[in-house]
Amino acid sequence: MTGDAMLTVPDAMTFLQVSRWTLDNLIRSGELESVIVSRRCRRIPASALDAYITRLREEAA
Repeated sequence: MTGDAMLTVPDAMTFLQVSRWTLDNLIRSGELESVIVSRRCRRIPASALDAYITRLREEAA
């Protein structure tokens, strides 16, 4: 992923291969950064996905 790209929630779900419920929980818990662009428009920075995956790999090692 490129660091500057912003993904929609469905795109992030597809990328991580998780459900909406799981993605919402990751966002709510602070494990995955997201930004609200407008009232009903949430985006996940690609760099946040990269950071989350890196943390998962480090924890698994």
